[in-house]
Amino acid sequence: MSATVVALGGNALMRPGERGTAAEQLANLRRAVTALQPLLAQPGLVLTHGNGPQVGNELIRQERAADEAPPLPLWLAVAQTQAEIGALIAAELRAYAPPACLLTHVRVAADDPAFDRPTKPIGPFYSSPQAEQLERDRGWVMVSDANRGHRRVVPSPQPLEIVELDVIRRLADGGAVVVACGGGGIPVVRRGERLAGVDAVIDKDRASALLASGLDAERLVILTEVPAVYRNFGEPDQEELRTLSRDDAEALLPELAEGSMRPKVEAALAFGGETLITDFEGLESGGGTRIA
Repeated sequence: MSATVVALGGNALMRPGERGTAAEQLANLRRAVTALQPLLAQPGLVLTHGNGPQVGNELIRQERAADEAPPLPLWLAVAQTQAEIGALIAAELRAYAPPACLLTHVRVAADDPAFDRPTKPIGPFYSSPQAEQLERDRGWVMVSDANRGHRRVVPSPQPLEIVELDVIRRLADGGAVVVACGGGGIPVVRRGERLAGVDAVIDKDRASALLASGLDAERLVILTEVPAVYRNFGEPDQEELRTLSRDDAEALLPELAEGSMRPKVEAALAFGGETLITDFEGLESGGGTRIA
């Protein structure tokens, strides 16, 4: 069976100005599932999703309850939000197709250079004195973020292996819409015969590309907040790019924003098959950027 992997962006669950309540996330997912209906009728659909705001909220809960309940490591916060978001997605999918939400581990290299250069901001903002205390007490790496305070930054290593790949394939072959690799997956490293969780956040689009490759998927769909990939995005002469060859996409990379569109185009190149980058409206209307 030829699979399609769809990577849901953050706007599938939370919109600007929202607090991220369960009711808000369900309403957003209802719109997202409506846009996905043509794909839901096809066999072998696998959904992935981000979890940045949800992990941030979970870390706030842990900080404020630290005197009553011990905070958990980041990799378990990723696992918690995988289950949380998976339950919300399943609630909306069930009217259209049988969902199966799978907690997914993604192996990374213990010596990945990202562990020496944390770059991914997570969680709430802190004052300078709070940040200094957290650096002393917990060994966190803190950075100043756009004059809004200090935030914790964590490593974002390259995904190497989807641990539950065979299980995902069997579920998809059995007719379920599989929700997997939430938040890029629970990051683990191999230590002998065991896998151990590590504090990191894996890029969701890179993990989705690895999953699509492992499933021999026919197509990867990356849903984001803009209709397509643009040259000179945000400038008066911005140009929407409807189709890109792999060579053209690679040449475009230096022009793309490192924290937004560039990882999506890099994921398309890593996958190697046909990739569509668009928003929900573009998915419904047949728009977006196709990379092949």
